[in-house]
Amino acid sequence: MKFKQVAALAAAALVSLTFLSACGSKKANSTKQVLHWSEPTELQTLDVSKVVDTVSSDAISNSTEGLYRLGKDSQVQPGLATKTQVSDHGLKYTFTLRKNSKWSNGDPVTAKDFVYSWQRTVNPKTASEYAYLFDGIKNATAITAGKKPVSALGIKANGKYKLTVTLDKNIPYFKLLMGFTVFFPQDQKAVKQFGSKYGTAAKYMVYNGPYKVVGWNGSNLNWKLVKNNSYWDHKAVKLSKITFQVTKSNSTAYNLYQNKKLDEVYLDAEQAKQLKNNQDYVSLKQSRTNYLEFNQTQKLFKNKKIRQALSYAVNRQQLVTKVLGNGSVPSKSIVSTGLAKYQGKDFATAAATTAGVSYNQQKAKQLWQAGLKELGLKKVSFTLMGDDDDVSKAVTTYLQSQFETHLPGLKVNVENLPKKTRITRASNGQFDVVLSGWAADFSDPISFLDLFTKNNPYNDGKWNNSTYNKLIAASKTTDVNNQSKRWNDLVQASKILSEDQGVAPLYQLSQAQLLRSDVKGIIYNTAGVQFNFKNAYIAK
Repeated sequence: MKFKQVAALAAAALVSLTFLSACGSKKANSTKQVLHWSEPTELQTLDVSKVVDTVSSDAISNSTEGLYRLGKDSQVQPGLATKTQVSDHGLKYTFTLRKNSKWSNGDPVTAKDFVYSWQRTVNPKTASEYAYLFDGIKNATAITAGKKPVSALGIKANGKYKLTVTLDKNIPYFKLLMGFTVFFPQDQKAVKQFGSKYGTAAKYMVYNGPYKVVGWNGSNLNWKLVKNNSYWDHKAVKLSKITFQVTKSNSTAYNLYQNKKLDEVYLDAEQAKQLKNNQDYVSLKQSRTNYLEFNQTQKLFKNKKIRQALSYAVNRQQLVTKVLGNGSVPSKSIVSTGLAKYQGKDFATAAATTAGVSYNQQKAKQLWQAGLKELGLKKVSFTLMGDDDDVSKAVTTYLQSQFETHLPGLKVNVENLPKKTRITRASNGQFDVVLSGWAADFSDPISFLDLFTKNNPYNDGKWNNSTYNKLIAASKTTDVNNQSKRWNDLVQASKILSEDQGVAPLYQLSQAQLLRSDVKGIIYNTAGVQFNFKNAYIAK
């Protein structure tokens, strides 16, 4: 999914963008503080403990507030925390909370809301896919493994407005985590009141952020963020409303933009080429890698040569220029370029290998035939699964052509599904090969590399490499306070992932968009919460 920045590793990482283009376009709604926004996929959930996707994360982060907010250039800004004290060699954090924050149902936001939320997320019964991010907070790993009760978690309310968090080990990116949705508070009364419906629709949620979600019934393709007048800093919020509309067709979205029914739209490759000189054109670089994941519980994909052959068969440069055309670039590794640097060197460059991300027709064919021979096969077929938006359809169609053209005896079926269905099937292992993607949750390589450890809930393909697991573990434990060693651990782990073709990185996404030039104050970050609408407004 996506967030943040801190310490030497993280400080060099996130690039952030505030839309400050010159005042221009005259619009039908220019006299009103209403923004009309397009989304490529559906909203999945409003449950802090269960969010896994970017669209839901942005909705939650603009309607719920945690200890910190991510500001311009991914700088941590005060949210509910007015003061932070760090002691015990960085193993204890004490937060002083503001006293004028309340939920939309009138309940005050207190330290107990954080205690309850965190305990709920790490509780194995919740089955949160993000529970692993709590690793390093005292007893979190033992709790998620079912070995200790949730009450043992290293978080404590000292009265209503003091919160203490105790760590088992230093977490270099801890403050960045505190600005991520999964660490936000939850109102226990609301969770109990709504039961299994909690977070499944706008009316089954309470809000303490700049906006409230309105009009989402759990499956519809439009909803609103409406200014929350109960928000502690509501005077800083200028927009009265943001409407969201899911438009999976780029041509439909562009028509709505031309008719001034949308203020922002995503562009496909052809539109990006035609409109790149438009004053409203922007290309937003993301700390997101789109990749192929292989179901390695299946005999075919357990074979390393088969996985490698599929990767070598893809012309990534052609994919980004001819199919995408939006400024995306071929991946050097699973970790996106520009996320983190050490001693002036970008992580993606340090971890780059020719294996895992290269195009080589001859090598692809040789590996393919060798792999089939080892398996005793001459012909095979599999299904490539992806989302049902225009871009995903174009990419999966291109991949199908590359595979069938370069790999003799292969038949590829393409299945494009609504994103929610695709995520569910992938999580349940109901796939052969899936076009997936990951946007960094914070600006550290571990945000990507953690995904492919043995027991990570996002390791849908079930790739497993003992050396890789040990390197990731060392980066979090024995080497966590040695920046050089930690960096080397992560670089070596990334190389192993590429060389063993645990997944096949394809491209780092840059999203071509049109955004009206009179829309101001939106803060965009390449990792973590992407769009912060708190200070957005329409220039008149």
